[in-house]
Amino acid sequence: MSTPALELTDAALAYGDRVLWSGLNLTVEPGEFIAVLGPNGSGKTSLLRAILGLQPLSGTVRVAGEPVHQGNEHIGYVPQHRSSASAFAIRGRDLVRLGIDGNHWGPGRRRAGVEARVDELLEQVGASSYADVPMSLLSGGEQQRLRIAQAIANRPALLLCDEPLVSLDIPHQQAIVQLISDQRRNDTATLFITHELNPVLPYCDRVLYLVDGSFQLGTVEEVMNDETLSRLYGAPIEVIRRGDRIVVLGTDIAAGDTHHQHCHPGEEH
Repeated sequence: MSTPALELTDAALAYGDRVLWSGLNLTVEPGEFIAVLGPNGSGKTSLLRAILGLQPLSGTVRVAGEPVHQGNEHIGYVPQHRSSASAFAIRGRDLVRLGIDGNHWGPGRRRAGVEARVDELLEQVGASSYADVPMSLLSGGEQQRLRIAQAIANRPALLLCDEPLVSLDIPHQQAIVQLISDQRRNDTATLFITHELNPVLPYCDRVLYLVDGSFQLGTVEEVMNDETLSRLYGAPIEVIRRGDRIVVLGTDIAAGDTHHQHCHPGEEH
């Protein structure tokens, strides 16, 4: 049997007396794609930080069969696009190279095959044509392609994606999700935090929904329904399927959103 990409056993996360979630048992198999949903403050980003070895939690976490630790080469990380990233002066290929030899220091140091691997990664994500352009001159979608190339540079067992679709238009969202999903061919599993389920809906194997100290894990059909979400939120929630889209309606929900933005200003997500 193959080693799971990620295992959480009886995991719990709390800030003081406030429990974000507890009793989380999650095994992510190689190549599996899991969307992580929930309102701001529900502990989505904290979950990724715990897997990265940056946030303590109760229970156990293992990545590719090993205990978590910082700088884990079994993990690739794709952050959200922020407008402040436009100040980035580094070239695209330099950013990708950091994913390969960022832990190796020394002026002009180049390991054998690094440049060939950089070119391979750039081609894989469709970024070869602007590889030598400063990041400051690239669009959000182009920057995200390069961040994906960096994240997959060492063929990780697990990709952690922290809202990588923020500020991107629909075509770029679709392209980015497709690139991330393509890593299944390398048996790379994905945890994908998002406020928009619909762009990832065709790729989801399961959904982990975190709300107010509770969670639900299951297939899209098992989680994204009236009964389950109403129980999680403690309020009437209506889930509507419109063609290949899901719309979730509730007290604070805009009809065009995938699910409601039940936000608490100033809290992390």
